[in-house]
Order: sequence, then structure tokens, then C-alpha cells
Amino acid sequence: MIRLRQLTLSRGGRVLLEHVNASIATGETVALVGPNGSGKSTLLDAISGAALIDAGEIDLAPMRIVRLAQQAPSGAESAWQWVELGDRALAGARAEAASAQQTGDPARISAVHERLADLRAHSAEARAMELLAGLGFSHDEARGPIDSLSGGWRVRLNLARALFVDSDLLLLDEPTNHLDLDAIVWFERWLSRYPGTAIVVSHDRDFLDRVARATLSIEDTALVRYSGGYSAFEAQRAERMQHAAKAQLAQRERVAHLSAFIERFRAKATKARQVQSRIKALERLVAIAPARLQRGVDFTLADIGDSPDPLVVADSVDAGYGSQPVLRGVNLTVSRAARIGILGRNGAGKSTLIRTLVGELAPLAGQCERARSIRVGYFAQHAVDGLRDDDSPLAYFQRLDPQAKEASLRDELGRYGFGGENALRALGPMSGGEKARLALSGILRTRPHLLVLDEPTNHLDALTRDALTDALADYDGALLLVSHDRYLLRSSVDRFVLVRGGGASEFDGDLDDYLVWLQRGESAESASRAQRADPGNPRSDRRQERRDAATRRQAMAQIVGPLDEEIRKIEMRLAATEQRIGRLELELAEPELYRDALRPVQLARERGALSRERDEMESRWIELSESREAKILAFERGDPC
Repeated sequence: MIRLRQLTLSRGGRVLLEHVNASIATGETVALVGPNGSGKSTLLDAISGAALIDAGEIDLAPMRIVRLAQQAPSGAESAWQWVELGDRALAGARAEAASAQQTGDPARISAVHERLADLRAHSAEARAMELLAGLGFSHDEARGPIDSLSGGWRVRLNLARALFVDSDLLLLDEPTNHLDLDAIVWFERWLSRYPGTAIVVSHDRDFLDRVARATLSIEDTALVRYSGGYSAFEAQRAERMQHAAKAQLAQRERVAHLSAFIERFRAKATKARQVQSRIKALERLVAIAPARLQRGVDFTLADIGDSPDPLVVADSVDAGYGSQPVLRGVNLTVSRAARIGILGRNGAGKSTLIRTLVGELAPLAGQCERARSIRVGYFAQHAVDGLRDDDSPLAYFQRLDPQAKEASLRDELGRYGFGGENALRALGPMSGGEKARLALSGILRTRPHLLVLDEPTNHLDALTRDALTDALADYDGALLLVSHDRYLLRSSVDRFVLVRGGGASEFDGDLDDYLVWLQRGESAESASRAQRADPGNPRSDRRQERRDAATRRQAMAQIVGPLDEEIRKIEMRLAATEQRIGRLELELAEPELYRDALRPVQLARERGALSRERDEMESRWIELSESREAKILAFERGDPC
């Protein structure tokens, strides 16, 4: 159990969290959400002991804590060796074994070998290689030097190292940012089997929906707990804000009524006692904070006007670099209204394909014809590298459109989140998310016939992702999208191309079909046969897969169904209890109530009883949740439940 008691955290003189209380049950996976800069990473630092707290306390039992590193590693050692070196206990035991061998002390040698056995030293290399394979590393990449890997792959090494070390608490800050969809699906399965507690910061709503049992949301220096993943959090928060808005309106009306009475009768001696009682009542009222809607940016995609059709036609194209093709025999037509998602592992050739389609790379063979009058908006993974650190958002837009008036550009920048003085800030110190948002807005304003987005959401927060998703839904041009964000893919495209095995072909199915296909765990031989037959058709074994999945769901439901039902009932009772407590507090704030000496006492007693009942239900909810997680873990391991 982790408990935050009256915790206050600040950074750079700014209060991030103030007097917050929260608890996380053992074995829970909890999402930590909030706007950029709200204090998510600082809270993880405080829990891990890397940051000082200003007030309050973090109560947690002695445990092995692993925090996902953010800095990309470097060095000449192989990837798997670097992952293994993350286990300091194992490294220390090996050093001790080498020292013991030199002394020739049999007792010492025996003791250290027992310790190595406890640390599973014999399987360390295999476990490291298995983790790297799950995260998408090839055998050669896993055994090659770190310095031969690109930046994104080095960041993946940090995740592999964090997962390799035995831990009781995992603190994961944006673990999916540099993962492709295949690796994310593998990581979700790994995390579902993790027996410890995990706190995850992520802007990937689908990922959080699949792994999180609860959500902690940072809201105006407060920390609010919601049940379920990101989608459940959104729904509950919207309902909570509606209630808060109603309560605020009711309070405003009470304040206005009391103030009017005080002003009317302040000078009348006969009303002196009533006036004083209302003044005291007005002072007792604690102002309800306004319900603040988190507002994202407003991406705007103007009507593209007349457009050629088709826009791009690839005929038997070989795509690659120098004389070495990465993809062979690609045939693809992008029509005026095409909305295509590009699927495939990192390194399979997705970026090579789209760079060839937009004209950045010349085909090594075949023909790639683009319409003569086509306007292409291309957001590459490293689009922010084209921004100048000494530019401001306004200067950047002025270079893109020298004829535009400053007032018009400022209005436009305001919609993208760069209003007021932010339009004049230097780009150098800005966050990756701010730079990505600016580069993306510069592309969207060109009214492209064909919009090509290669991992556009890597640095964007949840609100900005939602704004981009809404804009793409209204976009009337053609779209080519490479993304690991399943919500964005589902909302924005209607067909898929699978890049795999040196080719690219239409994928016969939707995103859910692709996820099922990824999870089949087919053998290398059957995978090779499927690729030779038709690399884009996963439907052959889908009926059996669905039957197997249904059988597994039924077995799981029999095990955890009674617990889920009791948890659901407790959550319903908790919600009803919270509502009743809220109504009692509003009633106890009414001045007229205190004309009756008995009624306030009755209501106060009822509120106290309900508060105690709420505490008991919360404790029972935690017990049931821990029991549920234990049963799921046993089921996954094949142990008797």
C-alpha cells in the first residue's frame, strides 16, 4: 500500500500539488494523468525518493522501486548486456563470485553461488533477449553495440532494463512514446502479468484503458482518484464537473440572497440579530471552485478546394536507400478521399514507403507518379528538427507566410496554444510537445490535398491529441497516417496497408483484426507460410482464435465474476453515499436550518455515520481489488485459482 498524506510538492517556486491525499493498493496499475507541467513527473520523483517534498508524507513499506529512465544510453557494450547490467544485485553477486574464486574459500564460493541461483543468473541472458525481442529488437540488434542504434531504439533499451529488474513498484513515465503498435501490444500483455504495483504516466488512452485499474488526475494542485482507465476517467470527470457547476450556481444564488438581505436590513435595529446571523452564515460559506474545463488547442484544417484525383500512384515500386531496397514491388493508389493507416513493426519500412510516396526518396525501380498540382503536407517523426531555436512561433509563421498580417497570424497562433506572450517566446527552451504542436500547425495551415503524418502524437499531450483527432475527422483531403495511437487510427482512417517482410499490401481487416493477429503467437514456420501466401490476410485462423478467446473470457469470468459483481455494488454504494454526503453538507450550510436546534445535530450525525461507512467500503474495495488481481495473476500463470 502506498499512501500520500497531506502531500505538498513544488518546483521552481510553483506549487504543483497541495495537501493531497491518495492511496494505491498493492498490485494495482494506476494511470497518472494531468496537463503538461502539472507535476506528474515530479510526483514520480518524490515517490522514488529522487525529489524532496515540501510538506506531508509518502507512506510506503520497504520495496524495490524501479523508475523508467528518460536519457538515452550510449556505449560499446551490447544491448542485452546493458539491459542485464541494470540488475545491480546480480552484477554485485557476479563480482562477489569472481572474488570468491580467487580466494578459493569453499564456504564463500558455495554461498555466492546460492545467491546467484536465487537471482536467476543462469537465465539472465535469455530473459534479457526475450524482453528485447518483445520490444521489437532483432537478434542482431540485441547483440550489437548500443552506439549502433538510433535514438528511439536506445530509449526502448531503458524500458527493457526497467522490466528486467525484479521490482515491487514500477514508475513508468511515457513508456510507449517510442514503441510501435506491435511492441505496445506485447508490453500490455507483460504489464497485465506484472505482480507488483505500477504507476503509469501516458497520453495513450487505449494503452491506459487496457492496463489501468484506476486513474489519479492532477487537477488544480489537487489529486483526484477515479476508477478505471482513461475513458472511464473522462466520463466520471465530466459528470463530476457537471455536479460542481450546479453546486457553484446554487452557492452563488445563496450568496446573492444573503448579501441582498444584509444590504436591505443592515440599518434596521429590529433586524440586527437576523443580519448578524446572515453575515456569519456568509462567512462560513467556503467558495466552491469553478469547474474548469481543460481546453485543448484548436487545430484547423481548411477546405482543400479543387483537388486532382488520383493523387499518387505507385506501380511496382522498389523503395530504399542507395542501391539497397527496403521494400519491393509496391503497388498503391492514393485517391482524393483516401484515408489510409500504415501498419508494421518499427524498421519494417513504413517511413521509407511514405518518403517515397511524397517524393523525398526516388524509387529504385518502378514508377511513382504524383499529380502535377498536388499540395502535400508531410509531418515527419523529426519535424521539430527543422525549427530554429532562436525563432519564436510568430517569427516561424511569418517566414511561412511573409504576406500575412501580424494580427492574423497571432489569432491563428492563439488557436494552436501560442497566444499572447507565448507567440514571442524563443523555441529553444520549449518542450518537445510545444515544438511538435507548432511544426504540425505550420503544416496544417497549407491546405494540403494529401496529409502525411508519421507518428504525429509522440510528444503531444492527451488534449492536443484529441484536438488533432477532431480536426482530422473533418478533413476533406487524403490522409496517410503512421501512428501507434490506436484511438487516432480508429478515428481517422478507414483502410490499412501492412508493411512486412520487404513488401507492402492491403490489410484485410480492421485495427481489432490486426491486434488479434499480432497476439496469435504463431510459430516462425506458420508465419513464413502466411507471408508467402498473402502477407496482408490474417483471416484464415480467425474463427478458431475467436473461439479460443471466448473460452478464455468465460473461464476468466467464472473466476473473477463474483468479485467484479461485489466491486460493482460497492462502487454504486460509494457513489450514492458520496452524493448523500454532498447533499448533507449543502443542507448544513443553509442558515435557515439553524432555527431548529435539533435538525442540524441530526444531519451532522448522519454525515458522520456516512463518512465512517464510506471509509469501510473503501477498505473493502481495496481488499477485493487485491484479491481480483491475485486471481488474474494465478490464472495467467496457470496456477489453480
